Amino acid sequence: MLKILFSLLFITSINLNAKTILVTGGCGFIGSNLCHNLIKEGDEVICVDSLVCSSIQNIAPLINNPNFYFIQADICDELTLDFEIDEIYNLACPASPVTYQVDPIQTLRTSFVGVENLLKLAKKHNAKFLQSSTSEIYGDPLVHPQTEIYWGNVNPIGPRACYDEGKRVAETLIFAYHKQYDLDVKVVRIFNTYGPNMNPKDGRVVPNFITQALSGNRLTIYGDGSQTRSFCYVDDLIQGLKLMMASKKGYTGPVNLGNPKEITISEFAHAVCSLTSSPGYIKKPLPQDDPTRRKPDMSLFRK
Repeated sequence: MLKILFSLLFITSINLNAKTILVTGGCGFIGSNLCHNLIKEGDEVICVDSLVCSSIQNIAPLINNPNFYFIQADICDELTLDFEIDEIYNLACPASPVTYQVDPIQTLRTSFVGVENLLKLAKKHNAKFLQSSTSEIYGDPLVHPQTEIYWGNVNPIGPRACYDEGKRVAETLIFAYHKQYDLDVKVVRIFNTYGPNMNPKDGRVVPNFITQALSGNRLTIYGDGSQTRSFCYVDDLIQGLKLMMASKKGYTGPVNLGNPKEITISEFAHAVCSLTSSPGYIKKPLPQDDPTRRKPDMSLFRK
C-alpha cells in the first residue's frame, strides 16, 4: 500500500505539460536566461552552442540537472538529435558588432545555413520554431517608432551588413518554409535588452557603461549622445518569447519585442554617473551605420 501511495505521489509530481525544447545559442546572454527559465518551469531543455562567443559558465548551474542537456555544436553543421523535439528557440548568432564583425562570412552563414538546418529539424519533428530576429532589421530607421510593416533602411555593404542582412534573409527563409511546408514558425524582432550573463566586453552600451563606471573611468559616448535606445530587461523579454511561442499556429509575426520607453545615450550616461563614482564621459565619433533612433511600436504585440 505504501509503495502504491509513493508511486501515485511521484506521478502527480511530474509536469504533464512539460515539453522537450531545443535552445540554440543557449550559452549566450538571452539563450542562457531562457534555459534557466524553461528548466524552472519543468521542461526538458537541449542547449546547443558553439561557445565561439559565449560562455559555458552561463549554464553551469544547470549542468547536473537531469532535464538539461548540453551539446557543443555549430548550427551550420547539421544536427542529429536522439530526442523528439516540441519547440525550437533559435538564438544562435553573435549579436554585438564587436563579435559579429570578426568573421562576417560566418555571421552570414549562421543566419542562412544555420537557420535552414534548424528549419529542416523543425520540419522533421513537426516542432514549433521561433526565430530571434532583431531591431537591426530596420537599420537606421526613417520611420519612428518602428512598426513591423516598415521595411527598413539598411546599408547592404556596410560593416554591419553581415548581421543586419543576415537576419533579414533569415526571415525570408523562415517564411518560405512556412508557406511551402506549413511549418509553424514565429518571428520576434528583439530590441535592446540587458541583464545577467551579458558579456562585459561585447561592446554594447549597457555593459560598456557599467564596466567603465565600476572601474572609475569616464564613460565612452559615441556620437553626440542624442541617439536613442529602448532598454528591455531580459526577464520581460523571456516572458515575451514564451508568449509568442505559445501563440496559435498560423500566427507567425514578425512581432516587435522590447521596451517602448525611449532614452538618449546622454541621459543614460548621466544616470550611470549619478549611481557610481565615474567622473563623467568622453565622446568619440559615431561608428558607420550606427542607428540614431530605436523605439519599438509595441501595439501589435499587445494586441
